[in-house]
Amino acid sequence: MTFAYKGYTGKYLRVDLSRGKVVELPLKKEWARNYIGGSGMAARILYDEVPPEVEPLSPRNLLIFATGPVTGTVYPPSGRYCVVTRAPLTGIWGEAHSGGYFGPELKYAGYDLVVLQGRSVKPVYLAIDDGRAELRSAGKLWGKNTAETTDILEEEFGDPQVRVACIGPAGERLVKFACIMNEHSRAAGRTGVGAVMGSKNLKAAAVRGSKAVEVADFDRVWELTEEAHERYTGGEWGKALHDALYRYGTPGLVSWENEIGRLPTKGHYTGVFEYAEDIGPDRFEREFIVHRRSCMNCRMQCKKVSYVRSGPYAGTLSEGPEYETIVALGSNCLVRDFPAIMRANQLCNLYGMDTISCGGAVSFAMECFERGALTERELGMPLRWGDGDAMVNLVELIASREGIGDLLAEGVRAAAKRIGKGSERWAIHVKGLEVSGQDGRSHQSVGLTHAISVIGGAHLRALSSLDELDYRKTIIERYGKARAKELGDRLSTKYKGMLVKDVEDLYAIVDALITCKYGTMWPPAFYFDDYAKLLPAVTGIEEFASVGEVRAAAERMVNLKRAFNVRLGLDRRDDALPERFLKEQMPDGPAKGKVVDLKPMLDEYYRERGWDVRTGLQRRATLQKFGLDDVARDLAKRGKLR
Repeated sequence: MTFAYKGYTGKYLRVDLSRGKVVELPLKKEWARNYIGGSGMAARILYDEVPPEVEPLSPRNLLIFATGPVTGTVYPPSGRYCVVTRAPLTGIWGEAHSGGYFGPELKYAGYDLVVLQGRSVKPVYLAIDDGRAELRSAGKLWGKNTAETTDILEEEFGDPQVRVACIGPAGERLVKFACIMNEHSRAAGRTGVGAVMGSKNLKAAAVRGSKAVEVADFDRVWELTEEAHERYTGGEWGKALHDALYRYGTPGLVSWENEIGRLPTKGHYTGVFEYAEDIGPDRFEREFIVHRRSCMNCRMQCKKVSYVRSGPYAGTLSEGPEYETIVALGSNCLVRDFPAIMRANQLCNLYGMDTISCGGAVSFAMECFERGALTERELGMPLRWGDGDAMVNLVELIASREGIGDLLAEGVRAAAKRIGKGSERWAIHVKGLEVSGQDGRSHQSVGLTHAISVIGGAHLRALSSLDELDYRKTIIERYGKARAKELGDRLSTKYKGMLVKDVEDLYAIVDALITCKYGTMWPPAFYFDDYAKLLPAVTGIEEFASVGEVRAAAERMVNLKRAFNVRLGLDRRDDALPERFLKEQMPDGPAKGKVVDLKPMLDEYYRERGWDVRTGLQRRATLQKFGLDDVARDLAKRGKLR
């Protein structure tokens, strides 16, 4: 039976690990029409099937691998997939994205989604081979790191092009920020999706396919593809972005962020790192980059393979480290030893751990040691700021859950609760998720972005670069000349609620399609009108030719994810930031003396969303406006609606 829309395979897999059953099911037409794909479709499934009483590591929790209608097409950069679940690190909405080739391969194998439920009695892996899927024993894989697991499955399939997404020992040991790795070095990193996979005794998914992804209007998609490539690589900003990413990858941001005082340093104490050049892009390029790689259909080649040639970490070879990793395991720990950062990055990839949260745990422990909340005896070693060797050792302990690593593997929120002694003030997280590599004191809208993020302290749910770069032309085009001055000032709070709401909606579309965010973060950025051209060309859903319909789909998805958290008991009190951002003035740099002025931005954000400003709860009329009547009834029944 042919699916109603193009860009989809029209099928998904339902895997019951408890029963060892794999069933192929037709994709629902209304999922595509209302939620597009990716994390949008997954949100509908998770909300419907995972009620509040289902704990993250319960067999009843779902783990959903999702692609979008653009995944696997010629449109750039579309080599992405997402993983959605109730997160073990935070207890709330969990979502992680990864690039590479695994997502497209899943489409070529015949499936838009894989929905996993239950828990296998023994370790298994999911084998998907051109429309055939089965569970196989993973006994010989259990205990292997992610590279070993990938290599073994490639050999078993007799095909080095089989795409593998797997967990390492950290996921098996239920490290709360364990991630899922694909193709050795690509991570679905945040919120602990790897721990959910480990709790289900699922070691890996190995996928191979040869089917095509059919689009509604190939000529139009090709035209938009060529236009997109030109915008990524041409013009003043496109060429600058391409050249920087091609040359350095995301580590190119280290120098820029330090210059504007937004490079998290010493547990987010400041935004300026004295030794930024030691971990910066020029040194990275000069001493360590040996190869460039890209995700599917991307000319950026922003992924860098790096190698340490000498010293105690000689032989370290891995993709990355990315900017976020350099911050988390470098400047935020005051570590200037680049080879040590690279080794810690390699270990996180092999063990399967989110580098942002892992680095957050290390910097938290360093501050606890400095302030006397953790002793050398409790840590098993002295843990001083800047000690790269100790940082590497602690990464090993966390992955193996040995000694203090067992506590830190629970995340900084849980660790601080256990340690006490005032350590809660140094646990830099939002909603339980360690904060990513930005600082709202030097970029006010980032503070709001971290606070309202549905997964916690992450930037890629709503990060705006327009006010970071003060790109007036795009700001004026989108928001009007009268607002341009305030919107272009990263230290101003005015209109930032509107800005963050708008970018959050835009990213909801990107995460449903699924494409990379570099096209939307940096000017000349892709916007709703661009997706109103792309969506009907790919899917044939003509309603999406209307910018209003695209925006409505975005708000529907944002509201549904928010409702998942509201149903769990979250409200305005949880859209908060650590005291370090709210009360401790930035000590150095261009934002010296600044704190995050969250309240006016949060008030404006809620008004823009149509939510109750006092409580942060959604209003019935708002949910009904976007066709979420059933969600409104559910929240009303639970007393969670205004």
